[in-house]
Amino acid sequence: MHATLPLLSATDFPAIRRRRLETLQVNLGYRCNQACLHCHVNASPNRKEMMSPAVLAEVVAFLDASRVATLDITGGAPEMHPQFRELVRAGRSRNLHVMDRCNLTILEEPGHEDLAEFLAREKVEVVASLPCYLEENVDRQRGKGTFRASIRALRRLNALGYGIPGSGLTLNLVYNPQGPTLPPPQEKLEADYRQRLSEGFGVAFNQLFTMANMPIKRFGSTLITRGQFVPYMTLLKGAHRDANLDGVMCRNLLSVDWEGYAYDCDFNQMLGLPMGWKGRPRVHLRDLMGADLAGNPIAVADHCYGCTAGQGSSCGGALEAVAHPEEMAT
Repeated sequence: MHATLPLLSATDFPAIRRRRLETLQVNLGYRCNQACLHCHVNASPNRKEMMSPAVLAEVVAFLDASRVATLDITGGAPEMHPQFRELVRAGRSRNLHVMDRCNLTILEEPGHEDLAEFLAREKVEVVASLPCYLEENVDRQRGKGTFRASIRALRRLNALGYGIPGSGLTLNLVYNPQGPTLPPPQEKLEADYRQRLSEGFGVAFNQLFTMANMPIKRFGSTLITRGQFVPYMTLLKGAHRDANLDGVMCRNLLSVDWEGYAYDCDFNQMLGLPMGWKGRPRVHLRDLMGADLAGNPIAVADHCYGCTAGQGSSCGGALEAVAHPEEMAT
């Protein structure tokens, strides 16, 4: 595995600062039932990292001490954590909006047969990875049989009301490019997804999120092996738009790893870049109880161009450029 941080750390990415914290994104661990080529987490069935009950209790304590409105649960496959449902219930009992970043195929894994019903009962937003509407492309990126399993999972979620207008159950899909290219325009691609999935499989969903592939971990290492790392970085930097700086997720989100350490975003977590970076030690969530993070500098490196290139990219898909110039000062 090639390390990409040495190629990213010397950066001219613009300095940015935090706003009020709105979302706590919790990575419960790197174990997953899949091992996708584009995965920036390097997740796989062989990973052992998993959040302990003690750290999970600190996460819940942070929910009580902070003003976050959204609990964003991710992994790996976060549902594989034995206390996943406990964390979901903790968030919902506090009237938080809870999101599950789901790979869909987990719904067919042994021990998760009632997972879809649980998510619906708790009114959890499902953010589901489906990198293409073509079977060949999905199976190439995520493994043979993945597309059909994903379609079965989507139909099951639809049957429970997910993606159906008026149900109150939100089902959003996530698209990733197949290689070192920028995502196509989100609105047009969403229309294509909607038509293909509806006509071909009777599947409905709410929104499509397009996300650029980050030049880190498994995808970044593959770029280096294929001699594509420098051209991809040139593409990202050439497509940078200052207007997208206003909407990047790190301004309002805090990412927490399986050990309880806090980062400005999930990508920084995977690179091991502490909050603020530049020689600063890692910060644990327990040390941020009640802290006001607004105005703090955000750790940046060259991979951040992946969020500001073209239409922009974030955990919620393409960015909308809403200018707040006074908040973009260094």
